[in-house]
Amino acid sequence: MDVKKINAPVNIITRDIREFDKKTGNLYEAVAIMSKRANQINTELKEELYAKLQEFSSYTDTLEEIFENREQIEVSKYFERLPKPALIAIQEFLEDKIYVRRPEELTQNEL
Repeated sequence: MDVKKINAPVNIITRDIREFDKKTGNLYEAVAIMSKRANQINTELKEELYAKLQEFSSYTDTLEEIFENREQIEVSKYFERLPKPALIAIQEFLEDKIYVRRPEELTQNEL
């Protein structure tokens, strides 16, 4: 996930729920889709954060050096300032960037 291209709001904003059920016809289905996507985004962001933090870690640091590692702190602060995964998922859903595959719509060839 390219975190620099995320255009979701950082703060929670009030949404019209009619926007959500326009896309699926069912509000609960829309919430379930956004929830699953938010979990995927959260996993991606955690993996990316962990990979970036590993670049700066060394296993020969003393206990005092571990607490003073500025690069790790800056990377962590950057990821904390990003929009939350739920907000990113909502934005992607509203922009039709989420592909949904429903099991009842699968043809015999896809099974």
